[in-house]
Amino acid sequence: MQGMDWLVIALFFILMVLIGVWSYRRIRGSGDFYTAGGKLPWWLSGISHHVSGYSGAVFTGYAAIAYTNGFTIYVWWALVIAVAVIIGAHLIAPKWANLRINYNVESPTEYLSIRYNLFTQQLMAWSGVILKLFDVGAKWAAIGILLNIFTGLPLIYGVLISGVVSLIYITIGGLWADVWTDFAQFLIQVVAAVIMFLVVMNMMGGVSSLAGIWSELPATHSQWFSEPYTLTYVLVYFFVVFLSYNGGTWNLAARYISSPSSRAAKKGAYLSGILYLIFPLIMFFPMWAAPLIIPGIEDPSQSYGLLAMELLPAGLVGLVLAGLFAATMSMTSSDANTISAVITRDILPNLSDKFKNLTQKQGLRIGRITTFVFTFLTLLIGIQNERFGGVIGLIIEWFGALIGPISVPMILGLLPAFKHSNEKAAISSVFAGLLTFIITKIITVPLSISVGAPVIVSLIVFIGLGFVNRNKPIRSEVEELVKQVNKKD
Repeated sequence: MQGMDWLVIALFFILMVLIGVWSYRRIRGSGDFYTAGGKLPWWLSGISHHVSGYSGAVFTGYAAIAYTNGFTIYVWWALVIAVAVIIGAHLIAPKWANLRINYNVESPTEYLSIRYNLFTQQLMAWSGVILKLFDVGAKWAAIGILLNIFTGLPLIYGVLISGVVSLIYITIGGLWADVWTDFAQFLIQVVAAVIMFLVVMNMMGGVSSLAGIWSELPATHSQWFSEPYTLTYVLVYFFVVFLSYNGGTWNLAARYISSPSSRAAKKGAYLSGILYLIFPLIMFFPMWAAPLIIPGIEDPSQSYGLLAMELLPAGLVGLVLAGLFAATMSMTSSDANTISAVITRDILPNLSDKFKNLTQKQGLRIGRITTFVFTFLTLLIGIQNERFGGVIGLIIEWFGALIGPISVPMILGLLPAFKHSNEKAAISSVFAGLLTFIITKIITVPLSISVGAPVIVSLIVFIGLGFVNRNKPIRSEVEELVKQVNKKD
């Protein structure tokens, strides 16, 4: 990294802070802080949903898969997400907006106490918050690893630089700062990705290289499905992605909740899905060509970083690194904002009466405190990543296992077809999915089963118990909730 690269990085972080300061003026209460007052434009919601759906792991872990396996990374990751989000635009996204409009919710788990009961809501809220501490902490550590690849600086610098900047803008600016920094980060990612795309395409022989590189790469690299990412894996993974990207991952639900209408939420979801369909083709092309440019890399996860340093001049390397920072900061800051909403709206009021019936200004003050504390704790975990040894990896694995089962009652609970699935169905489905995950860790099973079995079992239990209860009366508040969230503009 040269002086010009560091200048670009510095300007990037200054821009993030300035957006936070600007957003501060738009915050009047907790509704503005968590849901942008329900005034989030559909195009901004769609872009924010898109960039909040992936982190710097795309440029490390997924880059490694692109390097070793080729085109399959687009099929099982980007294409599957695109289809899931576009279908969800019709089925799920509008319902999140209707929850805020009709029930004034500010967090994704807030409605669960009405739909099921308080215990179910608290189980999901506490599980998600605790596991997210380590999940976000690991993402900060990933940023430190990226900076280390480019500069050789210790991991702690990457964690502190990106974390402290995010801590500032998300604490003072809330969701408005989150989505506008998402927008700025998206523009930076697009510019950086297009530059890398054009440089690599020109180096490989121009436009003809878009198809030509595949004849020079191993035959398996051009296949849609490649072990262990088989057709079965892709079909199973779709269920996990559908639940996650349509609100099971809480920060993504927040984008829909903040929309002014169900129609706006739907349009935002369509935009996000289309971006997943198109943008990854530009982003992954340099990674697919990397084996021809830098063959024999011992650690393929470094392929994108090494490619940028070898091909790009001073300044542009810094821009690419800013794009990598942006990808992770977008996800971590949106996680912090949404987790703060869950803590402030759903957990604290059940721990102490003094947190009940807060005014908008009181909720804002508590929200800023919980955002700061949560983000600070994740930074400590990120910095101490090595001391945890395999613990963080284990917890992240458990988070991945839990997100599917928890998402089943969250998402299906919005749909009229499953209104007979009550709190017993919800809790049983979560524990059934978790038990299935444990079993898949005890015995050796194919990747498709280890990824999909917990979600599929949860689905079977949730839907099955709903079928058993089909002749039992439904509480009037549940009937009304399902009716209200399924209204059309």
